[in-house]
Amino acid sequence: MYSLNAEQKTIGELFKKTNVQFLVPDYQRNYSWTIEHCRTLWNDIYSFAFPNGNSESFDEKEKYFLGTIITFHNEDGKDEIIDGQQRLITFLILLRAFYTASEDMKETNEDAKELISEIEQCIWNKEPRRPLNKDRVKVELEVASDDDKRQFKKIIKNGIVSDSDKSKYSENYGWFQKQIDDLKIKTPNLFLDMPWRILRNCVILPIIADSQDTALRIFTTLNDRGMPLSDSDIFKAKFYKFFSTSEVARKNFSQRWKSLEETCKKIFHPRRGSALDDLFTRYMYYVVASKKFPNTTFKGLRKFYEQGNYELLHNENTFEELILLANFWKSVYERDENLFSERVIRLLYILEYSPYVMWYYSVSVYFLVKRNKQNQLEEVSFYKFLNKITAFILAHSIDKPGVDAIRLPMLYEMVNLVNNQPIEFKNYKFRAPLLEMKIEEFSFSNSKLITRSMLAWWTFKDAAQELPPIDTRLEIEHIYPKNRQNNLIAENSVELLGNKTLLEKRINIRASDYRLEDKRKYYLGYTKGKQEIKGTMIRELRDIAKFKNDFTEDDIFERNEKIFSAFMEFLAQNNLLR
Repeated sequence: MYSLNAEQKTIGELFKKTNVQFLVPDYQRNYSWTIEHCRTLWNDIYSFAFPNGNSESFDEKEKYFLGTIITFHNEDGKDEIIDGQQRLITFLILLRAFYTASEDMKETNEDAKELISEIEQCIWNKEPRRPLNKDRVKVELEVASDDDKRQFKKIIKNGIVSDSDKSKYSENYGWFQKQIDDLKIKTPNLFLDMPWRILRNCVILPIIADSQDTALRIFTTLNDRGMPLSDSDIFKAKFYKFFSTSEVARKNFSQRWKSLEETCKKIFHPRRGSALDDLFTRYMYYVVASKKFPNTTFKGLRKFYEQGNYELLHNENTFEELILLANFWKSVYERDENLFSERVIRLLYILEYSPYVMWYYSVSVYFLVKRNKQNQLEEVSFYKFLNKITAFILAHSIDKPGVDAIRLPMLYEMVNLVNNQPIEFKNYKFRAPLLEMKIEEFSFSNSKLITRSMLAWWTFKDAAQELPPIDTRLEIEHIYPKNRQNNLIAENSVELLGNKTLLEKRINIRASDYRLEDKRKYYLGYTKGKQEIKGTMIRELRDIAKFKNDFTEDDIFERNEKIFSAFMEFLAQNNLLR
């Protein structure tokens, strides 16, 4: 059972609370609202404050709801923000911009004088009967870099930004200043209505929890309109709490987490979630395999790690292994020749074209289980393992397509890895005649990921074929042009794997749907004036262009058979056929 306090408040009531100190902790993400976010907020509030562009139409009883802010009172007595810092900071700099614009009116306008007094109570902690100290800001930023923090403090204290100030705080404050100046020039009589309506009629729901755990639990149940925390942000909060034994320990953790985050952003590009979420997912499979529980049903990343009250994240070993795992994948991404042989790098590259992400999890388990004291892998064993899973994943993708179908056999082998058992897929071997028939009947359309995967395997299994530069993705090319398929005898033979290859995008665009005799020069390279235009790096295509003037239907069938025969031999070499 937990307790919380939630009572709707206006912006003025929220900020005017005496001696409140909001804290944006360093496990939070940086302030990231852009001018576009500010423009949306400004337009919404303007439409609310001036219905149909008319200030007189405003109903003082109307309220504009801005969402929630989730905080808890930490051990230092500060209101630590779990969610809502983007809006809270934005409103603070917006109010500061109105304060700056109103200062020149306070001697002649009582309403402006009252507004300034009101905003002062919102931004700064004022001491009774003492001069205003503009260093006593109601929001403390641990998350910001030193330079960004300096710019934020300069804005709040002096109300100015310099051309050299490039932080989000400065950009957004400068943008708000321009909007307010325009408002002041165009409607000087109504200028003060907008800040008063922000303070009195814009409402927010502050949810104050009794602990960080409660605040995080509440956060996961709310669908907030702001920029929500990712799963890894929640995990960071848990780690942060565990490592908060001293100021030194906290700073050390924060620095190492930042480095981990930067590494993950560089090498992981998940379709969903953050880059760090991807790392935590890979580690999750290692934990599952270590518990010898190959269950194919997962409740989700956050649900998995919150088991036992986040027990896994209250363990220094977990953090160290996450860092090791991230550095391993960094080495994979960078093709580190000091750690991997050329043939291992080649197989890891081929697996990048895998139709399923399960290979990431399997390789992660392999690394964490098989690494030596120097966190390196024995080359021969690793090469055999990569060969085996490459063959299995490709064949399984044709035999029984679908991520659910492949998860269980891959999980069983992850458990075998933890138990130091050989990787055999012994209960999932393929019947050779049946698989051959399925391969021949399989439709290798461009929309299927397995098509690109098979072409990557076929192209780069050749040790003489160089790998493309990092981050280069190759496209599928029809050697015999699609627009001439009506000239072929067999139906749809133009879509056979034997007619497809991988090709650099720049050449694919030029070669288009030309006949081989017309696009040979694009494959081989040519001279344009004094400029040398490079051909393709794909050796097989270069050989075809060198020795053939045309690519016929018979060539398609012959190459198709050649690919399939080599693939069946690949499966046999890895003992995956029965």
